[in-house]
Formats: sequence, C-alpha cells, structure tokens
Amino acid sequence: MKKRNLITRMVIISIFVLISLSNCKQTKKESARQGISKSSIESFDSFYDRFHKDSIFQISRLRFPLGGGPDRGDVNEEWTKENWSMLKTKIYDVDTSQYKVYFKKLKKSFTEKVWIVNSGFKLEYRFELIDNKWFLVSAFELNN
Repeated sequence: MKKRNLITRMVIISIFVLISLSNCKQTKKESARQGISKSSIESFDSFYDRFHKDSIFQISRLRFPLGGGPDRGDVNEEWTKENWSMLKTKIYDVDTSQYKVYFKKLKKSFTEKVWIVNSGFKLEYRFELIDNKWFLVSAFELNN
C-alpha cells in the first residue's frame, strides 16, 4: 500500500512538472510570436546619456555611412570615423538663451535640432532604434 501511494505521488508530481514545463514553452512561443519583449529594447535615456559621455561607445553607435555631413559653405564632406567630432552636449543642456532647440521623441526615433536664427548655423541629428539598440543614423551640420 505504501509503495502504491508513493507511485501515485510520483505520477502526480511528474504531471505537475510536465504541465509547468509545457506552460514555459508556450509562453516563450507566445513571446516570440508577439515580437521582442519590451525589457530587451534598449532604453533611449540610458543610451543617450552614455552616448554623450563615452567616445568609444559613441563611435560604436554610429551607422556609417552616416547620413548628412558637415557643410562648411563650399566644402561638403561625408562623415567618417576619422573626421567625426564627439557629441558632448545633450539637447536638454543646450543654452536656450543663445540657441533655438527642437526635439521629438517617437517610439523608434529621436530627432534633435539646434540653430541660431538668421546665422547660417544649424545642427540636426537623428537617432533610430535598430535591432533593439539606438544608433545615430544622420548628422547634418551647417555653418556658413
């Protein structure tokens, strides 16, 4: 009788374990079907802070060929790793008494613009979420 009770308990425990494992498998399939979970998408704010503090990280998050380029009047160049100047000032820290600023955050993009009215000076940067990581994909600088 004791042996029979033990076998019954083992069977019941095995059934619960199998049900638990099949639920885990089903949850993983549902997550894969729905796309990537929100927890695996890089936070823009964390990215943006690190991007402006860490030059090595910044270079790793530039997608060359980078759209835009420095426009210095009669000389138009393309951005390369060699001529890239590290961005250090976040749009939120720009002196708005001297510069006009605009920024727009969407689910998969962030655009920022800085300019001086009637001066020929304008900066425009666009970040995009690519494979759950943020990258700077376009940088336009006008300084006439």
